[in-house]
Amino acid sequence: MKIAFLVTRILLGVLFTVFGLNGFLHFIPTGPMPAGPAGQFIGALSQTHYMDFVFAVQLIGGILLLVNRYVVLALTLLAPVIVNIILFHACMAPSGLPLAFVACLLWLFSAYRYRETFASLLR
Repeated sequence: MKIAFLVTRILLGVLFTVFGLNGFLHFIPTGPMPAGPAGQFIGALSQTHYMDFVFAVQLIGGILLLVNRYVVLALTLLAPVIVNIILFHACMAPSGLPLAFVACLLWLFSAYRYRETFASLLR
């Protein structure tokens, strides 16, 4: 089971490190801006530089997961990002929903190892 937790932590760390870095370095080509509300939403987030903060949180959380330091903090930082990714794709751009669910499942499996720590948040 230790190997499974290690693999999911590394995969989640790589996922968020790559996409966090991509927000600043733009090494993954993007397609055209989606039409309708999804495009307007992305445009508003980009123009206000809100996405810079989101990319920084993704990058910090991903790096913390990869170096295996402050893993609970990293998972706590990435949880609202994952929720917003799922909500965005569920409400405005369903084509990205499978990757959002993969990230959510990786997060849930990684967080399960630290369930005692997260349990104190629910008391």
